[in-house]
Amino acid sequence: MLRPHLPRRGLKALFSAACCAVLGAGLLAGAATASAQQQSDTEPKAAGSKVVGYFTEWGVYDRNYHVKNVESSGSADKLTHINYAFGNVQGGKCAMGDSYAATDKAYTADQSVDGAADTWDQPLRGNFNQLLKLKKLHPELKILWSFGGWTWSGGFGEAAKDPAAFAQSCYDLVENSKWADVFDGIDIDWEYPNACGLTCDTSGRDAYKNLMSALRSKFGGDYLITSAIPADASEGGKLDAADYAGAAQYVDWYNPMTYDYFGAWDAQGPTAPHSPLTTYDGIPKAGWNSADTIAKLKAMGVPASKLLLGIGFYGRGWTGVTQDAPGGTATGPAAGKYEQGIDDYKELKSKCPATGTVGGTAYAHCGNDWWSYDTPQTIGGKMDYKNQQGLGGTFLWELSGDTSNGELIKAIN
Repeated sequence: MLRPHLPRRGLKALFSAACCAVLGAGLLAGAATASAQQQSDTEPKAAGSKVVGYFTEWGVYDRNYHVKNVESSGSADKLTHINYAFGNVQGGKCAMGDSYAATDKAYTADQSVDGAADTWDQPLRGNFNQLLKLKKLHPELKILWSFGGWTWSGGFGEAAKDPAAFAQSCYDLVENSKWADVFDGIDIDWEYPNACGLTCDTSGRDAYKNLMSALRSKFGGDYLITSAIPADASEGGKLDAADYAGAAQYVDWYNPMTYDYFGAWDAQGPTAPHSPLTTYDGIPKAGWNSADTIAKLKAMGVPASKLLLGIGFYGRGWTGVTQDAPGGTATGPAAGKYEQGIDDYKELKSKCPATGTVGGTAYAHCGNDWWSYDTPQTIGGKMDYKNQQGLGGTFLWELSGDTSNGELIKAIN
């Protein structure tokens, strides 16, 4: 749940694909065939290589995280796509978020991607200009403008009343001549269609599908259209509230938000990892884990190649916890650097090192605090799962949570 405070295929995969093709042609026989087939069954299926990182517009303030950091951390070399978060949705239309950060903030030479300072009279400054500079260094990198998020999804209900007008407004904004070369697509983070997030939406089951259809009609086939979607796989949960299967034909891929399953909004606990890969004995709610989310979306008819696995570059935590294992009681949210109950991996790595794993993710009990977050090791396990499921790739929320040398994004690759 995205809160504003909030192409590399391995040789192994290529070998596996080639091996399977040969087997399929019937060119191997006898014991060799059986042996090779047994091996191919344990090899990852052909998985996508997308690595999509969210870059937050507000990160240039307190977090002091700029587009240059995407380059200096080595993350730009690992990314295939960046989602710029967030644009607003107001009056049924796409709108700017923070125009100062996006287009006006002047960058000095030492802050700039290419070491060149902004001038007072240049037509475009801010994050957008820095993203243009990043794309020059990485010509294959694609940028999408993401609209909505936890705080700004309230406008989608109005947008759903006239999907064509909404799509036109988004096209006009994304393709504004002042920054037309920045973006290669649009990402819709509606939290949540026909369900409740920060506010509740009652636009109906078909509203989301109609909105995505209108966007595809307006933007055409050459633009990327993606969407962050719920990860609640419980019976009658948020994934059942809208027609995600029907809308899949209009999107290039979905980003199921396979994190924030549990957190200190349940102030007394029980403590539970916010991004479990699999279920485990004692998990507070059935269906609230990544594997069940992916399985449900597949069963609904969404192709695996259109599903990316979500990785959180942060942890969620409680305080007043005496029990090391998950399932303990608490007295409230643990202190975080920017917000209660949440902190970046780069902070938690040393502040509260992992003491155990459960459900394919890590947890940490230090003093009275209990945190859960992914580490390079647990991300490795999630990447094995992603490959075995033949998913389209991975996405991450968000880039500033990583260490200065890109420890987590390197584990994704």
